[in-house]
Formats: sequence, structure tokens, C-alpha cells
Amino acid sequence: MSLFSDPTPQCLRSPSDGRDFEIDELVALESQVLKHMIEGGCSGTFVPIPNVNSRILAMVIEYCKKHAGAANSCDVDALKTWDAEFISVDLQTLFELAKAAQYLDIRSLFDLITLTVAKMIKGKSPNEISRIFKIRRDIPWAEEDQTRKENLWAFPG
Repeated sequence: MSLFSDPTPQCLRSPSDGRDFEIDELVALESQVLKHMIEGGCSGTFVPIPNVNSRILAMVIEYCKKHAGAANSCDVDALKTWDAEFISVDLQTLFELAKAAQYLDIRSLFDLITLTVAKMIKGKSPNEISRIFKIRRDIPWAEEDQTRKENLWAFPG
């Protein structure tokens, strides 16, 4: 039995800009959210994907197509190479992809993104990490130093 009961093509719609993306069953199965929506009959011809713009949704679909197609392939190294190229994006795009992967419950994509971020911060000091992710300091250095002195038990070494 097919996942799609409606004979018309299933489409994902990015409500933020109204763009539609036709998908097939294998692509939908990469996302637990889409799988459950379609199985539950909650979708019509269009499945709205709120909070994901069409540029990011197109990337997510590309990822899902590649991974759905790779399920029958044994070339793990080629898929890892493709993943590395796919995830080589700017930080803003990386974070938007992470939000979309989390929203759509695409575990393999979310894991790839979190691994990429972990590699970016590995061995970096808190100040370097703050610079990489453009995190501004909420407290002045002097206040942080005072807090450290008052709470030495919390800062071993």
C-alpha cells in the first residue's frame, strides 16, 4: 500500500513565500512529521511547511532525495562526500537548515548539522566560539572575573 492515498501528486508548500515542491513517497519518509501527517490523512494536495522558506525547503528536499536514493546504494563514502559538500554553507543557512530539520523531524540531517557545529567549536575557547557565532557578551569582563573569584568551586583548574 502506498503512503499517498490521494492520486494527485503530493506537494510541500512554503507558506512564507507560497512556493510548492512536489515530492514522492521516499522523500516524504525521510521526515517523520510528513510521514505522520500523510498517514493520518491530515494533508490534502498541499502540505504546508510553516516557518521554512522555499530556499531552505529546497535544500531539505535535495538532502532527503539524496538520502532516500542512497538507501539502496552501498557507496557510503560517496554519500559522506556529498554530505560534506552539502553542509558547507554559511552559518545563517546552517542554522535555518537545523530549524527545518528539527521541525520536520529529519534526524539524519539534524545529526549532520550538529556534528558540523561540534567540529567548528572543537578545541576553541569560549571567546573564539563567541566570535564564530557572533555572540555578544552580556556581562563585562570585570564582572565575570569577580563572579569567578566568588565561586571558585564552580571553576576547577
